[in-house]
Amino acid sequence: MLMIGVAALELAEHEKPWLRAPCVAGVLLFARNYQSREQLIALCESIRDVGGDHLLIAVDQEGGPVQRFRDGFTRLPPLAAIGAVYEQDADEAIRLAEEHAWVMASELRASGVDFSFAPVVDLARGNAAIGLRAFHADPAIAAELGQAYVRGMHLGGIAAVLKHFPGHGSVTGDTHKVAAIDPRSLDQIRHDDLRPFAECIEARVEAVMMAHVTYPRVDSQPAGYSKIWIEQILRGELGFAGAVISDDISMAAAGAAGSVGKRVRAHLDAGCDLVLACFPDVVDEAIAAMPARTDAMPATLAALRGAIGPTWAGLTDNPQRDRFVARITALHADQGTA
Repeated sequence: MLMIGVAALELAEHEKPWLRAPCVAGVLLFARNYQSREQLIALCESIRDVGGDHLLIAVDQEGGPVQRFRDGFTRLPPLAAIGAVYEQDADEAIRLAEEHAWVMASELRASGVDFSFAPVVDLARGNAAIGLRAFHADPAIAAELGQAYVRGMHLGGIAAVLKHFPGHGSVTGDTHKVAAIDPRSLDQIRHDDLRPFAECIEARVEAVMMAHVTYPRVDSQPAGYSKIWIEQILRGELGFAGAVISDDISMAAAGAAGSVGKRVRAHLDAGCDLVLACFPDVVDEAIAAMPARTDAMPATLAALRGAIGPTWAGLTDNPQRDRFVARITALHADQGTA
């Protein structure tokens, strides 16, 4: 199935048929779709009024450099700030990871959004696109904080989506702009980058997002187009039974498969359950590339629907939330992040 992007703060008339297409599972929102909490709630309601209550609504609300909803939401510090705390006080960092996740999750549920594509469990090993988005360079620390973050997301009522499998942090290329090649052996990747994924999968995550990175000593195709990575390693070796999600098909590194339609089909053939078509200008072609008959939303995707959430009034009258927000936002000053 597809998760698509829409252009603006309200649905355009030409976008409404997209939401009714049987192959469309939901909408991924961006900063371009956000003006205020009230506008966001209205947009989420209109998406489901047009396409049905089954549609999923998602966002990248990681914190730090990747937080699509800002004004009116807690300004979340980057995950790297939590990793820095771990070096001094592991127990405190674990608490902060849970609290960061709970605040993020509860605010999304109060707004009608089902889930965030989080947490990033790539290693902080120099990739420009990952940077402060990763907890730490040490696989053991990234794994422990990732598990804590998953717990916090679940307590806040949303599903967890690990990204970017099998690990984007150890390559130099930014896959939004260029193809990225990781020349390491599978044994090296297993020893380092796969550890956070494996341990977080044990915490019962609902989904995993694939990297648009090629690991030529494992497969000639980028991971999201690779049956070896998806079927043999992620599902077979790591025992993952949830939803497998592509990264955005509009990214430069996705171009290895050819046209938009070929990218969609290559992801599906490799074993992805959900393909992201984030930019409106590719949605028509992406829908046209989907199989003529699409069954009802599979259970793996239905599991991404958010739990019954609080209202914003309930959140702002919650002393526990006040404590969590104070603790996590203090990291901005402590770690020199904005």
